Amino acid sequence: MLKRKHHGNSSSSDESCPSRKKPLRTTQDSSDPDSSSSSDPESNHGEKMKEPSYVPDKGRYSDFATRMMASMGYKDGKGLGSRNQGIVKPVEASDQRGRRGLGLKVQANERDVVVKWEDERDPTAVETVSWMPPCNEPLPTYDELLDWKVEGKKKLTIHDESQFCDEELLNTVLKCKTVFDGLEGFELRNARTRSNPYETIRGAIFLNRAAMKMANIDSVFNFELTSPPIVAKNELMYFADVCAGPGGFSEYFLWKKKWRSKGFGFTLKGKNDFKLEDFFAADSELFEPHYGVKGVEGDGDIMNCDNLIEFQRFVLDNTDGKGVHFFMADGGFSVEGQENIQEILTKQLLLCQFTCALMVLRLGGTFLCKTFDLFTTFSASLVYLLRRVFDDVTLFKPVTSRPANSERYVICKGYRDSERLVAEYLMSINTDLNEYKDTNEDITSAVPLDILLEDAQFCDYLRKSNESVAAEQCKALAKIHAYVKDRTLKETRQNTVRKECLAKWMIPDQVRAAPPKLNARECYMKYTRGEESRCSPLNFDIISRFFVTGMKNPIDALLNQQLLTHENLKNIARVYDYKCQISGGRRTIIVSLGGARVHEWVFETRRWELAREFNCVIPRETILEVDIVPELQGEGKGQRKHIAIHVVDAIVLAGEDVSKKHYMERMQDIKIFVAAIAKPSLPHLCVVRAKPVFKNEDLPQALQQLSMRKVKGGGFEPRLCCRVEGTDSYFVPNGVCFIKITKDPWTIAFSKSAKKKYFFNTATNASTFDCPPDFAATYEMSVSGRYLWSWVEGVKVHESQTHRRSGELSRDDVLDLVMRSQA
Repeated sequence: MLKRKHHGNSSSSDESCPSRKKPLRTTQDSSDPDSSSSSDPESNHGEKMKEPSYVPDKGRYSDFATRMMASMGYKDGKGLGSRNQGIVKPVEASDQRGRRGLGLKVQANERDVVVKWEDERDPTAVETVSWMPPCNEPLPTYDELLDWKVEGKKKLTIHDESQFCDEELLNTVLKCKTVFDGLEGFELRNARTRSNPYETIRGAIFLNRAAMKMANIDSVFNFELTSPPIVAKNELMYFADVCAGPGGFSEYFLWKKKWRSKGFGFTLKGKNDFKLEDFFAADSELFEPHYGVKGVEGDGDIMNCDNLIEFQRFVLDNTDGKGVHFFMADGGFSVEGQENIQEILTKQLLLCQFTCALMVLRLGGTFLCKTFDLFTTFSASLVYLLRRVFDDVTLFKPVTSRPANSERYVICKGYRDSERLVAEYLMSINTDLNEYKDTNEDITSAVPLDILLEDAQFCDYLRKSNESVAAEQCKALAKIHAYVKDRTLKETRQNTVRKECLAKWMIPDQVRAAPPKLNARECYMKYTRGEESRCSPLNFDIISRFFVTGMKNPIDALLNQQLLTHENLKNIARVYDYKCQISGGRRTIIVSLGGARVHEWVFETRRWELAREFNCVIPRETILEVDIVPELQGEGKGQRKHIAIHVVDAIVLAGEDVSKKHYMERMQDIKIFVAAIAKPSLPHLCVVRAKPVFKNEDLPQALQQLSMRKVKGGGFEPRLCCRVEGTDSYFVPNGVCFIKITKDPWTIAFSKSAKKKYFFNTATNASTFDCPPDFAATYEMSVSGRYLWSWVEGVKVHESQTHRRSGELSRDDVLDLVMRSQA
């Protein structure tokens, strides 16, 4: 017999094509009365399958499983198979978790936790603070402190530390923690995420949860952490962020305070370093990391005494010797598998954070530090010392701190140790701990136990705080345990709680996103092409040409009207309407897109170009008018030159439009701004300074900063130079710029009878000693009303200058006008 050939996809019989085998069928007992002819493959051909005569309990299985089992002849209480030999009970759901071996039983799933978690408090954004009773004891002397140091043997158990917590509650906490031994990380995290009603708050618009903890705490304390009363209105606020990489605390702080704050960072180098590039919500240019010895090249180890001393020097040098207004610390490290003795393992870290704070805080400052359990005498003694050097102390656990851990924060206000004696004492303890690392010796307490127990108010407060946190921690651990055992449980209030908390903490309910990208032109036009045109690049061409070094090139007639001459000198006769600055270098306008992406307007090419003559870091969306000034140091062959940026006015500061403010307000803002962006640890960056401003009546004193010096490359003759106030640097000036600060028709005059200045309206002849609301000239008005007294060759300004070119305004001409106008 010839076999049929098969080509391509031609059909074939089941026998000849192994890929089309007949389906297997379950064999049924012919004696079973429930058996039907459906076992015959042809019996139901073309007809709908009949309903089975028996339908199992649908409550135990899905409808699909019920029908499938019935079609195979399943009977309740009997197994499948020709002789009902199949299993009767359903197969149990697998309890296999992670990568464990099959059949392994996890003790965490088998144990029971005796704590009832169902009576937990309802989640809410409303929190209260309990302050420790104030301490009226005087500060101890350094000799007294040294006598308080208690030495002993190292101890790695905590179960008997019941001086500041009920012993039964302490053991319950330890027992609850051990329930989770053997769990894999993801199981615990999953159960924790489902059980915590505050879990979905996460980081909101910030890079991590730490930022939201700071927002939470700041709100509870009426935002006094970010706006402490000791900071004056026009004062830059300094803060320190220690052991806090990647920097969530600082990102929140800078988002809240913007350019009116400057942060100093100190943390361990490595994978947990500050991640400033991820500060999407704030300007990282206002933050300066430091790592102790070797500065930015250091290791950031806070347990190294030399690092602590170097960080103190750096902070004090850059805060006028006063220190920071606010200090925050968030140190911690993994203690996986040793959670029960976390307090003991982290004791030196806690000590060093306290030490660092007391070394760099200014008087009246505020301190915040993360702690864990506070059961041991060592931890209690450290908190006691804080009580002695601060006006107010509290232990506070915010709702953003997961309830199942022992984390809490010690918050102190009103630092009062002017001699920093306690800081010095704690430093000595740290030295001892470093020496004892490889021995069995230890510092067991910074204050003797009997002295602690004598302060009944302190002991009572600490005990209540410990027991309150411990009780809530036990409930949270019991809840997580229940959620580990039952993966269907889920906290249903998370979304509602999240919205309530964000609203109370004044955090936008938005998705975290990187700031939009702009080019220099777009950024400039965003702030100068609104409803009213301000200073366009075209107008700025006119301004910048005034300040070309040397003023040797001729200027067209349009520009001549803004140069101060004998003919228009009378225009500044109202000397109180003007302020003055000594100008130098090359004037331009710069736009920063963040970091080192600083562009300047080049009037020759009429384009925005990336600045190449200078290197600095400035927050994004900043628009400044500046002088690019070559500053000099020393004389002769040892003379050194560096480029500095002198800010003469501002349009926008880190996204804040200041162009409509009074001129002196703008200059005050500029002083704060340049101090906030200063980077003394990075000497390769250009120095950014606020240009000093003088009253016209003080012009004689301003000119006293001038002197004749020999300048490298300037020939044999000394050149006129101007000293940079507060430094040993100087520069070659090119004139004095007079800036009009009043808005027409207002002018400022001097009342001889009242012996003070008053405001006069030339249109209405009205006068007042109170500043009128429409008095201040905007940035655009100041620009259009400027006059430059140009010091070209032949203008005599200094007594040492021997020649004078006729027709040029000299020092005597200008000072004579100023003095006559005041008479």
